[in-house]
This record gives sequence, structure tokens and C-alpha cells, in this order.
Amino acid sequence: MDMQDMNVRALLELTASDAPAPGGGAIAALSGAFGAALAAMVGSLTLGKKGYESVQEEMAETTAKANALAQKLLSAMDEDANSFNGYMAALKMPKDTEDEKAARRAAMQESLKSASLVPLNTAKTAAEIFPLAEAAVKSGNKNAVTDGLVAAMMARTAVLGALMNVKINLGSIKDEAFVSELRETCAALQAEALAAEQRILDLAPELK
Repeated sequence: MDMQDMNVRALLELTASDAPAPGGGAIAALSGAFGAALAAMVGSLTLGKKGYESVQEEMAETTAKANALAQKLLSAMDEDANSFNGYMAALKMPKDTEDEKAARRAAMQESLKSASLVPLNTAKTAAEIFPLAEAAVKSGNKNAVTDGLVAAMMARTAVLGALMNVKINLGSIKDEAFVSELRETCAALQAEALAAEQRILDLAPELK
């Protein structure tokens, strides 16, 4: 499935349909892509503008990094859908003999691990938006401050949404060490995302 090149209406309708993908993980990635794009927007609206001469280098770097993250998160949409399809394929494996049942169980476990690592990577990538959104709000064009704030909010949605998709898979994974490690990573990423969003929103108290 290649969702990156779909128009907005088609993607919206596909999401609303009974198709198993895109689901929450893919849409979390899309939220992050738009968050990164908004941070890039603020940077673009600052470059070359009078009164912002001292932050041109910072805004150029912010814009470039944000655009790169947006593209990476767009790719994560399809990666999420594909990882889910891998699990569905494992479910359809034959289970007539004991050997087939064992092979099916092993394939399901591996696909569940993969389906957990993909959204975890999405969450980690989306978390990279926060310093860019913060730079956009602090140093960017003041007329676009709300775009920087929404960038942070979309990043938080991307991180927390992706982590939910990690957590739901962990309940079916038998590898206790793997589960424990990912639970700790999820908890840290979630706390960091919530704190980062609040820190950025606090930069514009007049909009609360």
C-alpha cells in the first residue's frame, strides 16, 4: 500500500472504510508529518524576513530538518500498514499439523515484534519534532506562532498515538525481556512528549 501519493479525500475515505489499514498507527505518523511540516512552514516564513536577521541560520536549519522529518514520517505511514499486513499473513498460515501450528505461532510472534518496533520508531521520529517546534515558536515569525504551537500538538499526538500501537501489541508477545524493554522505552517517550508539548505551549501564555 502506498498512501503517500493519495489525495486527502481518498486517504480519508480509506481510513473510514472497513479496510484494516490505514489505522491508528499510520494516522499517528501522518499527524507527525503534518507537525513537522508546520515547523518547516514557520521557518520558511521567517527566512529572508526583516527583523529576523539574527535567526536566519537557525531557521534555515530548522526548516531543513523539519522537512526531512516530514518525509520520514510519511514513509512511516506505509511501513505501519505493511507491518500489520505481515501479522495478517501469519494468521492465515496453515495450522493442520503440530509443526504447522508451531511455525504459525513463531511467525505471529515475530510479526508482532515487528508491528511493535515500527510504531516505536514512528514515536521516536515524531519526538524529534519538538525541538524544531520550540525553535519555531521562540525564534520564528511571530505571525506564525500558532503554527509552531500546533506543530508541537501534532507531534504529541503522533508520539502518543504511535506508542498506543506499541503497547497493544506487547500484551500478545511472549518474550518477556523484549516486552519489558519496550514498556520502559514507551513510558520514557510518553513522559518526554507530554513535557515537551507543555513547555512549548507555555511559550505563548496569551493563547491559553
